[in-house]
Amino acid sequence: PFAQGNNAKGSHSFPFAPLPARVYLAAMLQSLRVKNLAIVDNARVELAPGLNVITGETGAGKSILLGALSLVLGERADRSMIRAEEDACGVEAIFQFEDPSAIDALLDELGLAPCEDGQLIVRRIVSAAGSGKNLINDSPTTVQGLRKLGRLLVDMHGPHDHQSLLDRAFQTDLLDAFGHTWKARGAYETNYRQLLDLKQELDGVEGDGGNVDEQIDFLTYQVSEIEEADLSEGDEEDLQLEHATVANAARILEQASAAQQALTESEQSAFEAIVVAQRAIAPLAPVLKDAEAWQEEAESLAVQVQELSASITSKAASVDGDPERLQWLDERLALIEKLKRKYGGDIPAALAFLDTARTKLKRLIGREAEVRRLRDAIEAQQDDVAAAGGKLSALRATAATKLGKAITRELQDLGFKHGRFEVALTSAEPGPSGMDNVEFGFAPNVGEPMRSLRAIASSGEISRVMLACKAVLADHDQIPVLVFDEIDSNVGGEMGVAIGDKLRAVAACHQVLCITHLPQVAVRGPTHFAVRKSVQDGRTLTRIERLDTDQRTEEIARMLGGRKISSVVLDHARELLANAG
Repeated sequence: PFAQGNNAKGSHSFPFAPLPARVYLAAMLQSLRVKNLAIVDNARVELAPGLNVITGETGAGKSILLGALSLVLGERADRSMIRAEEDACGVEAIFQFEDPSAIDALLDELGLAPCEDGQLIVRRIVSAAGSGKNLINDSPTTVQGLRKLGRLLVDMHGPHDHQSLLDRAFQTDLLDAFGHTWKARGAYETNYRQLLDLKQELDGVEGDGGNVDEQIDFLTYQVSEIEEADLSEGDEEDLQLEHATVANAARILEQASAAQQALTESEQSAFEAIVVAQRAIAPLAPVLKDAEAWQEEAESLAVQVQELSASITSKAASVDGDPERLQWLDERLALIEKLKRKYGGDIPAALAFLDTARTKLKRLIGREAEVRRLRDAIEAQQDDVAAAGGKLSALRATAATKLGKAITRELQDLGFKHGRFEVALTSAEPGPSGMDNVEFGFAPNVGEPMRSLRAIASSGEISRVMLACKAVLADHDQIPVLVFDEIDSNVGGEMGVAIGDKLRAVAACHQVLCITHLPQVAVRGPTHFAVRKSVQDGRTLTRIERLDTDQRTEEIARMLGGRKISSVVLDHARELLANAG
């Protein structure tokens, strides 16, 4: 079931096709497939629950696998990672969940379909042309969507990630995770945000540093200017129509008179012509059936012509070409145009500006009362923040003592027989995450004073402290997949045994992926992968193999004795595997 090599018969074409669903009892990374990434041309790894170890010679491409996992979960893409002479690279990760409800909630937030049969498929393709695809369950998403998903699924620790342990925000989060203080912290953060909102509102009422009296005067002028104009939404159109009428009064009267003459007033008018037609039709009625209907139509036409003439006469009589009225209309339309330009571009926008200005003016006029109200509210909210912060600090103080002792025990298992670990809390001004400064302290040896973890220079020590923290938090951390890249760097011998045992303990409740160079660590993982590098047809290729018992013995022997493997080294490898259980 594991891909061995790069162009094996039956291998999937690029881009990847989905694997069949497989059901595991716990949330886990089921498989990882990589195509044309660095020196990996086509590899697939099917992972197991518990501790999965990955070994191989330096430069074989072990860390490429973890780089591929980082890429598919939203890390920055670099086109230089595409295998030479290829157009694109791609990574596919398949996760399996017993209960996918948490993931489904995030997928819904991202506008994506839920998991089917508890399976989540994430793909990322990076093109040399600069384009690419991000897919979750075959639906397009953004890199930000991949990152949100990744934070929920995988916790990765590389050789440089241990430095996060030195960050106070990380230390605070770690303490809260151990102490299960998230509910109290959430209550505090809600109160703190409300306090910030009130302060921001007060800043707005007090102005942006300008003179409030000047603001009131200016707003008063703007409100008066719009109010005195007495604008209405249909006003401009009516005025434009009236302006057109008054401006063209003479022409209207002239044309109306001509129409009246043509309809009814002259001897050759339409009305006189219809009367002549009626006289001609009347004698036909006794001898022609249609003549009666014609006579009725002629009478109707005569009435319509008279009514039309009367309507034109009436309207013409109402037209007034008064120059004073025309001047008033010009001034009114000019005023409306000016207000439109000043306050939004049209009358509805100017009226909306008026409503806003009235509200702001009212607030500024009542500024002193509003300032008093907000200051009282801020004072009360500060009390609420202090109360919520006090509860959170009390919970943290209890958790800090327990966490310090728990990590101390773990560190003693990891070689610091007389080491001591403390979590110190000092009071601080209210901040986004509480009213405490959290500081991790460590004394690795007898007689040494407790020092800030930041003062420890050894990466080997920091990596073991990180592992101790993860071991303590194993029962508290909800992220299902933990990845460790050379957590055992700068240590060896019996310390490797201790690290291996600790990783196996963490793997009891998480799926763990661990790249290691220590045989003492590698034998602790029941699932063992080896990364091999070879040259075929002038190209460097990387293969990832899951090892059976014999292959695993040989790999452990290689890690113990290098390329020349003697029977003594093989026996030692078998002994390590046997003792590892």
